[in-house]
Amino acid sequence: VKNLERKIWGGYNLTRKNKQLIEEILSCPECGSGHLRKDYSRAELVCSHCGLVVDEDIIDHGPEWRAFDNEQREKRSRTGSPMTYTMHDKGLSTTIGWTNRDAYGRAIPTKNRAQLYRLRKWQRRVRISDATERNLAVALSGIDRLASGMGLPRSVRETAAMIYRKAAMKNLVRGRSIQGVTAASLYAACRQCHVPRTLDEISVIAQISRKEIGRNYRYVSRELALKLMPTTPKDYISRFCSELKLSNNVQAKTLEILAHAIHQELTSGRGPTGLAAASLYISSVLCGERRTQREVAEIAGVTEVTIRNRYKELAQKLDIHLVM
Repeated sequence: VKNLERKIWGGYNLTRKNKQLIEEILSCPECGSGHLRKDYSRAELVCSHCGLVVDEDIIDHGPEWRAFDNEQREKRSRTGSPMTYTMHDKGLSTTIGWTNRDAYGRAIPTKNRAQLYRLRKWQRRVRISDATERNLAVALSGIDRLASGMGLPRSVRETAAMIYRKAAMKNLVRGRSIQGVTAASLYAACRQCHVPRTLDEISVIAQISRKEIGRNYRYVSRELALKLMPTTPKDYISRFCSELKLSNNVQAKTLEILAHAIHQELTSGRGPTGLAAASLYISSVLCGERRTQREVAEIAGVTEVTIRNRYKELAQKLDIHLVM
C-alpha cells in the first residue's frame, strides 16, 4: 500500500488490477468521501468531510529548503529550468555565459579569454547540428516573438511549439514558408487553448497576408487531425470589455444578450467577432457606459457597417429598445 500510495501521489500510471485499491486509497473508508487533503504539518492524509486520519507519515515530495525571494530560490535550487518545447533543444542544453567569470565569481584572466571566446562559438555551432534543428530554432524563436507581440500566455506558446514540431516531423513545412506555418501554428494554438485571436490580428503582427495564414492553417489542421471547435462570440467578450474599459455589468449583460441570441438561433452563419461587437455595443448603451461604434469596431477588428447590421438585427429579434 505504501508503494502504491507513493505512485499515486508521484503521478505515475498504474495498471487496471490496482484500480480498486486506488479507489479505496483515494476515498475515505469511514464516509466514502473523495475529498482528502494532506496536512503537511502533521504528515497526515485527512478526510475533509469527517476528519478521519486516513494515512500518516506521508512523503513530502517538495524541497527541504525554503526561499523567500527569487534570488534565494535560484541559489538554493539544485536543478535547472524545466523542459520547454519553445526551444529547439527543449531547454536541456547548457550555455557558456558572457560574464567572463568562473564558478567562484572571479574574473577570467585576459590570456584565457580568447580560448573562452572560441569555446562559446563552437558551443553555439554544436547546439544546432543539422538543418532540422536550424529550422526549429528559427521557427520557435518566431513563434515566441509573435506570442510576445500579442501578449499570449505561456500555455499558448507551448502548444504552438508542439504543433509546429509535429508539422516538421511530418515534413509539412517543406515547400512552405516558415513564417506562414508558424503563424498558422500560433492561430491553431490560440483556438485550442480557448484564447481566440482573429486571423487579422495575427496577420498584422506576422506581416503575412490573411489568406496565406488561413491556407497554411487548414493544411496543418487537416494533416495533423487537429480537433478544433469553432470560436463563439462569448470567447471574445472578456478581452473586448477589458480593452474598452467596461465594467463587469456590461460584460454580464453582453453574455445574457448572446445567450438569448444563441437560443433563438440568430448566431448561425454570422461572424463571431461581429456578433460580439454588436452585443457589446448594445450592452454599453443599456448600462449607461456608451461606446461609439467606431471604438468598438477598432477593438473588434470589424467595420462599423457590420456592427450596425448586427445590432439592428439583434435589437429587432430580441425586442431590445435603444435610446440613441
